[in-house]
Amino acid sequence: MPASRLRTVSVAACLALAAAPLGACGDKPPATPRAPAVATSAADTGGMAALIAAAKKEGSLNTIALPSDWANYGALIEGFEKKYGIKVAVENPEGTSQDEINALKEHRGAGLAPDVIDVGGSFAQSAARQGLIAPYEVAEYDEIPEEQKDPRARWYNNYGGYISIGCDAKRVKTCPSTFADLRKPEYKGKVALNGDPTKSGSAFAGVYAAALANGGSFDNIQPGIDFFAELRKNGNFIPVESSVATIAKGQTPISIDWDFLNLGYADEFRRKGADVDWRTAIPFDGSFAQYYANGVNKDAPHPAAARLWQEYLFSPEGQNLRLGAYARPVLMDAMRKNGTLDKAAAEKLPTVEGTPTFPTEAQTENARRAVNRGWDKALSG
Repeated sequence: MPASRLRTVSVAACLALAAAPLGACGDKPPATPRAPAVATSAADTGGMAALIAAAKKEGSLNTIALPSDWANYGALIEGFEKKYGIKVAVENPEGTSQDEINALKEHRGAGLAPDVIDVGGSFAQSAARQGLIAPYEVAEYDEIPEEQKDPRARWYNNYGGYISIGCDAKRVKTCPSTFADLRKPEYKGKVALNGDPTKSGSAFAGVYAAALANGGSFDNIQPGIDFFAELRKNGNFIPVESSVATIAKGQTPISIDWDFLNLGYADEFRRKGADVDWRTAIPFDGSFAQYYANGVNKDAPHPAAARLWQEYLFSPEGQNLRLGAYARPVLMDAMRKNGTLDKAAAEKLPTVEGTPTFPTEAQTENARRAVNRGWDKALSG
């Protein structure tokens, strides 16, 4: 059941007051507070003030694969550091969701492991099944839609968007607006994904969207694999990971990626005065929305800071920072109702038709196995 507006506002106030007295803001501390490493809520640690104090004592937070231009992570990290005086380290900023999962397993016990992860939904589900992430309910957990969170609170979605087609109108005479358009000969050597779909959540979503545009479904991603194999065969698809740098160089003038990234790239090119006219279209023939999930490493070197980071990302401040970079915050509807949503930023989001639907965990996992099994073979032929 969604939390009341009163609880939402009090949580926001609590996060703003680093020196709040123990048990303030409605947190009733347990008789014996638990250590942050095993706490399943802020109340478990003795209340938000106790969690903040423990996190400040740790003084550091290890993160991984968080580029500053991805869903406003630059501003979020700066805001967290300024608010709590906790230094945030970012390992492998351009890494993939799979890199994050690998790091959880490979850096165990060395103090270098990521405290938290931000991964595509299928990767979060995989990490939970492997016992890599700890259950933890943020203050806003009840307001996260049921289909956007693990019932055991090991992961929950934080932000998301729609798959879109970005295009440099200075290098492409007529920009494509649908997946069907991408088959046209005029786009030879121009179409790219943001990474390898066996490792990258955004590229995986691009394949899922292509499947929906070509007779597939949440239960059948194979038409998406076949679509890119066709584009590779006719020379339209190029195996170059799209990024701001490759776009600026003209290497990837058409990029299938999240709308929040493509829209953010356009702003960045305008600010820098780059010779790029980056435009974004959400294809109606393959409308696919998905969110990115957050989780706490079960063996986090900084367990209190990890949990406080989660609280920050789901606070009104954190969610509105997402929105400022065109990413749709998972608590958007709840924030609109309780008055904490940045309405001006919300109005800048592109219009989409209909209500998004999402694959189930089983559907996503089956799709991921199909891509892992068939992508390399299909694209090498």
